[in-house]
Amino acid sequence: MIRSILAFTFVFVFLIVSIPIWLILLLIGLLNKNLRDKLAYNIVAWALGVVAFIAGAKYEVQGYENIPKDKAVLFIGNHQSFFDVVLAYHLCPAVTGFMSKQTFAKVPLLNVWMYMNYCLFLTRTDPRKDLKLIIKAQEFIKSGISMFIFPEGTRSKTGEVAEFHEASFKIATKTGCPIIPVCFTNTREVFETHLPFLKKTKVVVTFCPPVNPTELEGENKKRIGAYVRSIITTQLEDDAKLI
Repeated sequence: MIRSILAFTFVFVFLIVSIPIWLILLLIGLLNKNLRDKLAYNIVAWALGVVAFIAGAKYEVQGYENIPKDKAVLFIGNHQSFFDVVLAYHLCPAVTGFMSKQTFAKVPLLNVWMYMNYCLFLTRTDPRKDLKLIIKAQEFIKSGISMFIFPEGTRSKTGEVAEFHEASFKIATKTGCPIIPVCFTNTREVFETHLPFLKKTKVVVTFCPPVNPTELEGENKKRIGAYVRSIITTQLEDDAKLI
């Protein structure tokens, strides 16, 4: 219970204290937009790293060298816990935007940081609006900003990986950017399996080798979501042995 109180208290204090930082970042952005973007991302990534530390998420990271350093990518992750987002944001390089639920766009203070860091808010009920967001994500990729999406659409309640929505992969197929499958193992044990308590837990995060959508053929090219999902499910089986 103490971990939960400390984590939520830290988030609340961070959001309040960081308000003046918005002005500083705004001023920096007038002179150097790229610097502003990196600073804004790294500030939030640091804060979420603190949350992971307080929660007791002892994470082991594999395959970080698989992330290209000279181009934007599309990160694709399995989604079983709220802490998938915490760790993904903390570990992904600046600048990475996230496709998120529309409900987060209504959270005061938090939504400012999310908009500042190129997050896009999917409705999941209005295909036309969501398609526009997919197109916007493609524009971000072309401008050098990586994107992260959980194509299952929601967190798994069982830990099993649900089918991936193929539309999510248009971000990569329309831009030709590499796809980095990301595997989160045992993150449910940090929080979801014993709500509202946080539990000290070992977690494995694996960045798999990039998938080039332009090199795929046949059924893999036609159903790229299913192909990437197979990569993730296979890796999850291996990572489970490390827990």
